[in-house]
Parts: sequence; structure tokens; C-alpha cells
Amino acid sequence: VSCCDRAAARQLGKAGTMASDCEPALSQAESRNPTLERYLGALRDAKNDSEQFAALLLVTKAVKAGDIDAKTRRRIFDAVGFTFPNRLLTSKEAPDGCPDHVLRALGVALLACFCSDPELAAHPQVLNKIPILGAILTTRGDPDDAARRSMIDDTYQCLTAVAGTPRGPRHLIAGGTVSALCQAYLGHGYGFDQALALLVGLLAAAETQCWKEAEPELLAVLRGLSEDFQKAEDASKFELCQLLPLFLPPTTVPTECLRDLQAGLARILGSKLSSWQRNPALKLAARLAHACGSEWIPAGGSGGKFLALLVNLACVEVRLALEEPGAEVKEDVVTACYALMELGIQECTRVEQPLLKEPQKVQLVSIMKEAIGAVIHYLQQVGPEKQKEPFVFASVRILGAWLAEETSSLRKEICQLLPFLVRYAKSLYEEAEEASDLSQQVANLAISPTPPGPSWPGDALRLLLPGWCHLTAEDGPREILIKEGAPSLLCQYFLQQWELTSPGHDTSVLPDSVEIGLQTCCHIFLNLVVTAPGLIKRDACFTSLMNTLMTSLPSLVQQKGRLLLAANVATLGLLMARLLSTSPALQGTPASRGFFAAAILFLSQSHVARASPGAEQAALTLAPDYEGVWADLQELWFLGMQAFTGCVPLLPWLAPAALRSRWPQELLQLLGSVSPTSVKPEMVAAYQGVLVELARANRLCREAMRLQAGEETASHYRMAALEQCLSEP
Repeated sequence: VSCCDRAAARQLGKAGTMASDCEPALSQAESRNPTLERYLGALRDAKNDSEQFAALLLVTKAVKAGDIDAKTRRRIFDAVGFTFPNRLLTSKEAPDGCPDHVLRALGVALLACFCSDPELAAHPQVLNKIPILGAILTTRGDPDDAARRSMIDDTYQCLTAVAGTPRGPRHLIAGGTVSALCQAYLGHGYGFDQALALLVGLLAAAETQCWKEAEPELLAVLRGLSEDFQKAEDASKFELCQLLPLFLPPTTVPTECLRDLQAGLARILGSKLSSWQRNPALKLAARLAHACGSEWIPAGGSGGKFLALLVNLACVEVRLALEEPGAEVKEDVVTACYALMELGIQECTRVEQPLLKEPQKVQLVSIMKEAIGAVIHYLQQVGPEKQKEPFVFASVRILGAWLAEETSSLRKEICQLLPFLVRYAKSLYEEAEEASDLSQQVANLAISPTPPGPSWPGDALRLLLPGWCHLTAEDGPREILIKEGAPSLLCQYFLQQWELTSPGHDTSVLPDSVEIGLQTCCHIFLNLVVTAPGLIKRDACFTSLMNTLMTSLPSLVQQKGRLLLAANVATLGLLMARLLSTSPALQGTPASRGFFAAAILFLSQSHVARASPGAEQAALTLAPDYEGVWADLQELWFLGMQAFTGCVPLLPWLAPAALRSRWPQELLQLLGSVSPTSVKPEMVAAYQGVLVELARANRLCREAMRLQAGEETASHYRMAALEQCLSEP
């Protein structure tokens, strides 16, 4: 076998590739080239490898580039088949006088020819060669060997063709190609740039699977790219800006990579740049902000200045895009700038170990206020035909992040936009699947071809809840929200989200945002109960809400780790019960009795007596379950005690039910067992309020309290109202 015979296969592949745009009828090709038909017959009839080599060489001589169509190319494949290339690829002995890889090179060349046909590129006989092709890329050889270089080019041609088939990326990943490509790139041998291009394609097509199969190797590539990025002084740094987002892992980014990336970005963004140079850097920074928050920004003055620069540039970009009449909006860039603005909002409200100094915070808030004004201006122009576009969703998201922290500025503009926001949130809520898809599109638009890190909320309403919580506490915005039907929408949303946490659903897989959203809804309803009680009484949606709260609380208070949500539900239900006390559902029904029993459980278990070494009396302290969340819980607890007190005279059956629960007796027993100095005045007032109303409402309650040394305890704690009530018949 002559070493030059491998050229026959390469010429055949070249002819096949160049003919991809030329598809004459088979009969025409045959009539023009009868010689080719004779040689194909010889190739089919070949009895050994030597005859096949000879016939193959004759075929390549008969084929001229551009004179072969897809059908003829397929007939050549049918004549050669896979058996011959298979033997070439697996042969370990080369003919005398030939390099060791000559047979394998010929086999790869034939395979590359076959892969020019998309149907053959997906053939099982091609797919099972993926490990062999990967091994070729990772095998070291003479870098100046032209034949070996040709074999590597053919290998990349095969892998690229497979990657272009519908299921090709999955087969390549399963066959170890990602690891092989990483090694080929890191070795910086011939064709390493082709390895990087293929890696980019595979990560774009199946990021999660790539990282699952080859995380150590991909991290090594990321380290190399990050180091190159940090050192680059030429235009390659802008190209790396576009590549690097794809190589950031779904898990933790190595510290040394973050350091190099931040240093490279600081050098780029600190220079005077054109938009085509700056925009990829902003998108890379946004990807890092989305994946790592502010962890990638160093502490100290330099980090604060860099963050301020990032947010400043993002705000300028947003204003230029959204304020200029007729300006072309590069939605991917502006959405990336939104992510950087969110980072700025978070850091401006950060209390512990802030990156920014107070003057920097004040300056950034002012700059972001102007950018948010541009966002509001843009949203005011959005018509119904654009409401399902991902960029609109992204714009509502950044506005929601701003409103969660700041509602006092831009008050007029926000109030004018509220009707649109309610309609928009309602539209997406009613088409939940589209909303979820929009969320993914926003991630794709802003960051990378696959959504990185934790998924963004799939509904606009959840994004707006914190801002609406603030706005419902203010007269003007609250009236607009009520007029536009926001309370009814919020009730529907709460009930729908609550279903996700009900028995039968696996709450362990729910994102934290679901429970946080439920708590925020409760806060909004609490605002409405206090400021718009008439709405609670007349709107039927609140009756449905009350029924859900009553049936849900008994099981909720028993669940570990959900005390804060239980506190919200109990307090909201107690306050609503005062307003809906005439409702048939609250007249001692099983659901109402179960709800109040659960509310008593929540209120009564907050504090316990705890003895201290050397102390004469125990002290009143928080129960273990309440200690970690009391800072967030105490306001709800005191409000719940007050609301329960208000329910007692309105619901005649409640005092006897409380007596049966033994809450008043156990409360007096608890107070009698601890030192009065350990009980804070506000606690004394809350306990006295409940005990007095129970005593006034029911004679049996008064008697039970007297038997529990109620008068003496009232005297010790200076509960004058309780002492007087218990002294009466």
C-alpha cells in the first residue's frame, strides 16, 4: 500500500464537500461520467484491501470537484461501506515505510467524506467512532507532520458534522468528546482553535450535560481562558469577553478565575471604548453578577470603585437606549445592564460589609433613579402587541427590583404606570406557561445561550409583590391598585401558589421564592385589612381567602421550618376574622375551630420558662423554635395577640374553646413560674389583653383563672385591668 493512497480518500472527500450545492439528476451524472460507473463497479467487486485501495484511487481520479451530486456521493459510500474504514481505524500495524498513523489517517479521511452527508453523519457506524476520534485529538505527535495535521483536520470535520445533527451533541458528550476537546485545547497543539469552537457549540447546545460529564476539564479550560483574558493587551480580549460567559460553571466559579476576570474587566471598562468593545464586557459582567452576586468583586476601595463604574456604565447604556427617540435598542445589552443595576440596588441596600461607601451609595441611587425613569418611560409606550416580548418582562423585572427598595422617588410616574403593571401581571398570570417561557427567554437574552444559575421567577406578579407591599401602605397608590383590581388578582395568585405547598405536593423541591411570595402577599393583605377594611368585607375574594387560611393553618403550624409563614397566615386570619365575624364560616364551624386552635398554638408556644444556674426563679425566654426567627416574627406575634383579643367579644364560642385548650390556665401558670422582672412590659400588656377579654367574655374562664392564682399573678405583674375583672363576680 502506498502512503500517498490516503490522498485518494481526501480528494474524494473534497469532491463530495464542494458538490454540496450542486444537485443534478443521477441519470445526468451517470451519462456525463461513465468512467466513474466502471470504477465504482471495480470498488464494489474488490476482493482485498489492495484492490480496494486501487479502485478508490481510480474513483478519485474520475471525480472532479463540482461534478458529484449527493446521490452519486451516496453510491460511492455504498460501494466502500463502513467495513473498510473500520479496519483502517482499528489497525495497529502500518505498511512498511509508512508512519504509524497512515492507515488511521486514511480511515478518518473516508469518514470525513461520508460525514459530508448529514444522514451518514448520524449513522450508528459513525457515532460509534466518536471515542476513536477523541483519542486522535489527545494523542501527541510530530507538530510538523503534514499528514498528521490533515488527519486532525479530518477528525474535526467529522466531529463538527456529528454536532450538526439533531442528536449529535448528546452522542458527542456521552462519547467523551468534551474531555478530549478540553485536552486538545489545553495542549495548544495543531487545531486547538477548532477544539475551542466545538466546545463553544456543545456548551451552547447542552451546557448542563457538558459540565456533568467533564467538569474538571472544563474548569481547566476556564482557568486558561481567564488567565489569557487577564493578560491580553490586544483585540483578543474582546473576543474572550464573548466566549467566557459560556465557560462559567453552573456551580461555584474558582476564586482565581474570578480574580482574573474582574481584573480583565476593570482594565477594559476603565478605558475609552466603542460600543462593540464595551458591550461584550458588560454582558460578561452581567453573567458574573447573575452567577456570583458581588462575590467576584474584591473588597476595599478598588472593589467599590469598580462596582460604581459598572453600575454607572449600565445606567448610561439604559438611558441612551430607552430615552433617545428612534434609538435602536440592543435588547441583549440593555437586559445585561438591568442585571448590573440589580446588583447595584442590592449593594446600595447592603448593611453588613458593604462594598460601597455612603457617598457612593447616594450617588448611585441618584444615577439609577434616572435610569429607572427611562425604564418607566419605555414601559409607558408598550402596546398590547409587545407585552409578550421578553425585553418587556426584563424591564418589568428591574422596575420590580427598584420598587422593592424605593417607592418614594418617581412617585407620580409610578402611579401613572400602575394600571399597566396590573394588567401586565394579570395577563401573564392567566397564561402561566408563557410567563415561564418568557423568564427563560429573558435569561437567554441577557446572559448566555442557556439560562445560568438559579432560574428567574416565571411570573411578573412575584417580581412586583415587594413593591406593591410598600405601595399598598400609601393612600394614592393603594387606591389605584384597588381600582385596577389588584386585590382580587392577588387573592387568586395566593390561592394558586398555596396549592403548591399543600399536602400531596413535594414542598422540598419548591424554590424559596414561592414561600417568600406567599409571605409578601400576606403583608399586602395585612396592609389592606388595616387601611381598607371595607374592601375586605365587600369583596368575595377575601371570603375565599379566609376559608383557605382557616383550613390551612392547622397543618402548617405542625411543619418544621415554616414558622414564619405560619405566623403570617395566623395573624392575617385573625385580623380578617375580626372584620368577617358575622360570616357563617366563623360561627363555630369545624374549620373555624381548627383555625383558632392552631392560632392559639402559635401564640402560646412562643415563650417558655428557663432556669438559670444560681437564679432563684426561672426567666421568661423565647422557645427554641422561635429564637432564630423572632426578629422577623415578633411584630406579627404582637399583632396576632391583639387580633385574637379583638375576636373574643365578637365570637361567643371562642372563649369556651380557649378554655378547653387550657391556654389561659397555662399562661397564668407560666407567668407564675418566672420572675416578673424577666417579662418585658409589652409582653405583660399583650398577655393581659388576652386574659382580660377571655375573663370578661365567659364566667367559666374567670373561675378557671381564679383557681390558677390569677388575682395574685395579676397583682405581681401590675395587671390592674385583669385584677379588677377577676375580683368581680
